[in-house]
Amino acid sequence: MDSLIVALPKGRMQDDALDLFAAAGYPCDPEATAGRKLVFTDARGAFRFILAKPADVPTYVEYGAADLGIVGQDVLREANRDLYEPLGLGFGRCRLVLAGPAAARERDLRLDTGVRIASKYPRLAREFLQQRGLAAEIIPLNGSVELAPAVGLADLLIDLVDTGRTLRENGLVILATIMESQATLVVNRASHRLRYAAMRDILDRLAAEVARRQNVAEVR
Repeated sequence: MDSLIVALPKGRMQDDALDLFAAAGYPCDPEATAGRKLVFTDARGAFRFILAKPADVPTYVEYGAADLGIVGQDVLREANRDLYEPLGLGFGRCRLVLAGPAAARERDLRLDTGVRIASKYPRLAREFLQQRGLAAEIIPLNGSVELAPAVGLADLLIDLVDTGRTLRENGLVILATIMESQATLVVNRASHRLRYAAMRDILDRLAAEVARRQNVAEVR
């Protein structure tokens, strides 16, 4: 049977994702992952891994170019793709927050007009505002969102934080937490039906390893 295709996010979660697959019994040759190759297989030939930009992983999986993928829940919610989400993976934890200058704590956004919010997550930002009955202009940005308030492009921002250090270094504070995020496994719905046995095996292996790691963390 052909290998299952797994879309992995390039960047900060890539090594954690490969480590998880290795711990579940599907290690990759270090030489295959050390260079700039975007496609490689595990040592057993069970998987063909492709490396993609994190925002593109849900698209690869939904359209069937990959059977499975690993992606942050923040990216997944922003993409709003029709995918099966069987398992949170426990790494890549962060928060999507509303942030701004410390003076913004004194502002009542329900009364303000002309507020501008910069974000890499315009859909999630819009949902957050609608749920709270707030009116603001969303300014989509692809990087360095913390710069927007400093140069007057926006009053506030909605972005991911881990430790919050970058916000503090730019004179910003967290005003509200919108969602918690972690890496999650996503599966193409057709692949899940057509290749159920292979899918079930890897899902069970990954779930067992995630549970083992959680147990170790709790003991510590």
